[in-house]
Amino acid sequence: MNVQNISIDAYDYPLPDDRIARYPLPLRSSSKLLTYRAGEIEEHHFSQLPELLPEGCLLVRNNSRVIRARIHIRKATGAEIEIFCLDPSEPSAYEAALGARGTVVWHCLIGNAKRWRGGLLEKSLEMPDGTMLQVQAERVGEAEVRFSWPEGGYTFGELLEAMGQLPIPPYLGRETEEGDLETYQTVYARHEGSVAAPTAGLHFTPEVFAALGRVGTRVLDVTLHVGAGTFRPVKAEQIGEHEMHSEWISLEREVLEELSRAHGGGVAIGTTSVRTLESLYHLALKIKHSPESPEPEGLHVEQWSPYRPEAEELSREEALGILLGYMDLWGLERLSLSTSIMIAPGYRFRMIRGLITNFHQPRSTLLLLISALVGDDWHRIYDYALRHDFRFLSYGDSSLLLP
Repeated sequence: MNVQNISIDAYDYPLPDDRIARYPLPLRSSSKLLTYRAGEIEEHHFSQLPELLPEGCLLVRNNSRVIRARIHIRKATGAEIEIFCLDPSEPSAYEAALGARGTVVWHCLIGNAKRWRGGLLEKSLEMPDGTMLQVQAERVGEAEVRFSWPEGGYTFGELLEAMGQLPIPPYLGRETEEGDLETYQTVYARHEGSVAAPTAGLHFTPEVFAALGRVGTRVLDVTLHVGAGTFRPVKAEQIGEHEMHSEWISLEREVLEELSRAHGGGVAIGTTSVRTLESLYHLALKIKHSPESPEPEGLHVEQWSPYRPEAEELSREEALGILLGYMDLWGLERLSLSTSIMIAPGYRFRMIRGLITNFHQPRSTLLLLISALVGDDWHRIYDYALRHDFRFLSYGDSSLLLP
């Protein structure tokens, strides 16, 4: 099967508007949990997760934190411009960009762009200590914006906290509210950079993690900064015409070592953790076949690399060994890369044995990933969820998929 010829029409389903969860439940872990194990579907509550996972399970979670990426600036004419910061350009590293002082350039989506053809936009800010700042925004390209402000004690990350808005998904059909500042972050969010939450993790609480520890479930952290492309439905008729967004990944050497000892692979918390883990396998292939060892600054996994006929089959252990050897060669304790990986029906999973995930939009790349994992049974799973009053999308209920 030529994966690129897959029709997105086959991954559509009717999602009534009233099934979209507009708000989270008061207690994260009280959400419903659908379990799919070897073809059998059952219904539980998320707080029961520790007893439903395989014995000796290794969980992998994405500890990225959502930034206040939406900025609204009003022109002197009254026109409002929205600047949605996607990922950093100068400097390109997230930590450096959020810690920048004085000036920074980001790739952005610009709302009402026709009303901002050129010139500077200015926004006055009152910082927590009472200091007044003027922040200037200047278009330096079709999708790049330079921000500048008086050099001093404030980082760009602190400016976003003061002037930005948390970007909840557009399909919620409402503005960001005060409660979203807490509920649209996982309890383990650490590294700032995402413009959308890794929503499967929103169900976890400290009490759930404590219960997981009591039954011997280990938990590993990776970082993938989620891009705005996660909101985009596939508009092309065939998925080969859909361009995946690139996302930045970072993980410690310890994660690779633990994965190499995990029998059968880990259970990923969310599709972002899946994309992280599966990208590692294809990065190992790329390193193995490179004439010279590629430099750490330019590591990238292309969208269609998993489907190339010449892709060599490695075991999970061999792939992880290649990555650990690469880190030894370059003296790395942390591995960083970008990925545009497309996981669609026909994909063979190498790094995971299961997935915890929410219920996704029709005609989305996330639904393609689910189908790659469970095959045509995705219809049964989603039909069951619709018939049994499960809540859908970011603030909705979840599933544990163990094919």
